[in-house]
Amino acid sequence: MPQRRDATVLIFDADDTLWENNVLFERVIDDFLDWLEHPTLDRTEIRAVLDDIERANAVAHGYGSKVFLRSLAECLERLRARPATERERTELDELAAALVGHSVELMPGVAETLDDLATRHELLLLTKGEQEEQQRKLDASGLLRHFRAAHIVPEKDVDTYRWLTAEHGFDPAGAWMIGNSPRSDILPARAAGLNAVFIPNENTWVLEYDELDPTDNGVVRLAAFADLLRVF
Repeated sequence: MPQRRDATVLIFDADDTLWENNVLFERVIDDFLDWLEHPTLDRTEIRAVLDDIERANAVAHGYGSKVFLRSLAECLERLRARPATERERTELDELAAALVGHSVELMPGVAETLDDLATRHELLLLTKGEQEEQQRKLDASGLLRHFRAAHIVPEKDVDTYRWLTAEHGFDPAGAWMIGNSPRSDILPARAAGLNAVFIPNENTWVLEYDELDPTDNGVVRLAAFADLLRVF
């Protein structure tokens, strides 16, 4: 498919930008905190332990439901100072079962907005995570037809955006990364010379939080996905 010369390159994040994702993990964490009993730590303190474990496992093992389940088991073992029993591992599997094979719930206005944008611009998709798991969600979304290409990568850092720019041969100064994560979507894209659109999601994973420069004119902040039609 040749690139239209008059088109703007728009690159879309997937999880928590095109469809809900982290809210499913948050529900499992709530169930985990209900299930896990600790004699001295409250829910906030246990969640801090889990966040630290998830942060380390993201670096070592990547993202996705399998890594998440590993983090839950490690949290249990750290707090109880012993290996998890077979029964406990089974119960953890049951807690996390909702993450496997769940339906994809698009954000409001996503399908209609992409329908419109795809008539005027070149759309790319960039998502990080485990290949098979992310591909299943992409296939289930019904959105792939809108995108010139869809890339699943292990991490979204500055080098990833530089690679994407070279792979598709576009000028980063005229392209836009669109997503909900300051850490993965906005800051590394800006560092690679792209513009960015930040669409906050109240359910964004805590490890994706970061501070954005309010004076950065290369970042547009929108309240909802459909607002993209006012910009592009």
